Amino acid sequence: MDSAKFREQVGKRIKELRLKAGFTQAEIAKKAKLNINYFAVIERGEVTTSSEKLKKISDALGVDVSKITG
Repeated sequence: MDSAKFREQVGKRIKELRLKAGFTQAEIAKKAKLNINYFAVIERGEVTTSSEKLKKISDALGVDVSKITG
């Protein structure tokens, strides 16, 4: 799988999990200690982010990181 496709899938999963949990982007960004704009870019699949940041996002969502990375 190429990196662009992976980024898009990760972003889509994050958004789905966030919406399912009933959180806004701002709420998850704050819980994950990330800038809201950076979080939005991750969710749109526009950047590749570190595993550390993905872990922070998964913790903020209350899910295992594997739910995000597939």
